[in-house]
Amino acid sequence: MSNHVHVLLYPHKPLREVTRAVKSTSARQANLILGRSGFRFWQDECYDHWVRDSKEFDRIVRYIEANPVRAG
Repeated sequence: MSNHVHVLLYPHKPLREVTRAVKSTSARQANLILGRSGFRFWQDECYDHWVRDSKEFDRIVRYIEANPVRAG
């Protein structure tokens, strides 16, 4: 799972603002750790999905928890 991340949020701001903040902060920190600069850390795309009810929420939580296990 080195090429993506799953996040389940209750955003209090527009999703675009939340995504921008998460990506910019984590990219800055990751590039410091990796000792690199001038390279993009994240790709532009983001696949969002609105959770409609508690059953769907539970299903998504199970998927997120099992995803790294399935990936090995």
